[in-house]
Amino acid sequence: MSAAAGWLHRAWNHDLAWSFRHSPVAIVAALLTLICVGGALFAPWLAPHNPFDSGALNLSDGFTPPAWTRAGKTMYLLGTDDQGRDVLSAIMYGARISLGVGLAAVLFSMVLGVGMGLLAGYAGGRTDAFIMRVADIQLSFPAILIALLIDGVARVALPHEAQDEIAIYVLILAIGVSGWVQYARTVRGSTLVERNKEYVQAARVIGRSPASIMLRHVLPNVMGPVLVIATIHIATAIITEATLSFLGVGVPPTQPSLGTLIRVGNDFLLSGEWWITVFPGAALVVLVLSVNLLGDWLRDALNPKLR
Repeated sequence: MSAAAGWLHRAWNHDLAWSFRHSPVAIVAALLTLICVGGALFAPWLAPHNPFDSGALNLSDGFTPPAWTRAGKTMYLLGTDDQGRDVLSAIMYGARISLGVGLAAVLFSMVLGVGMGLLAGYAGGRTDAFIMRVADIQLSFPAILIALLIDGVARVALPHEAQDEIAIYVLILAIGVSGWVQYARTVRGSTLVERNKEYVQAARVIGRSPASIMLRHVLPNVMGPVLVIATIHIATAIITEATLSFLGVGVPPTQPSLGTLIRVGNDFLLSGEWWITVFPGAALVVLVLSVNLLGDWLRDALNPKLR
């Protein structure tokens, strides 16, 4: 048996793979996530139209209902918005931004939170007390309020002409800063346990630096819960981005996400053009729900008490 075949055999018979194969909810959630992510990543090739190419838009096609209705057109499966943009294509392109912002914000939160948690748990004393008091203060405010505050400060501090260019980066920073606490608290608790174990004491004896001990010895042993938190946090970050964009303080109108599409469609909901907001909203629900279900399965699969 070759090395690759042996690796595949071990992966197929791993406890995590066995749990996945025997969980219909996890399989359906993974398929839905794969469809959503694939449609977003390959939107330039899969989308029927480029909804953000102003030269290709036809205003006379605005407010076209879905294709299966009486006034629908087969070229616009889910209808068009007020500018004549294909709703299906807009959802696929918008999901790219929502997923990109969500993943980048989670990565930023994870790096910041894990770093603070390692430092607090390993150093202890005043460093631990200071970091945890900052975390406690942040927990007293809703995450969306912190993100709004950071976004508002950035809009005041930055020149007006540069705001649209770096709006996505500001959004990632705002969502990331609002979500680091749960990583820090989890990693701190695990580090407090790990720092007193024999392998850490042995590393100290042979002269390893504290930074080396934290990164090379403690960190690999505290990453299990972090991965579960990150999986669930992706859905939360996507919801936060959609909320900020719906409120008009997220991504610029030239790069609309799912939240922006829902906000645009909401203006026409009462006038009968329901498809402009219902389909982006449904896409957001499916994406967030599937990621959440995967996170729940991963949490249960990695919990030794449930095996």
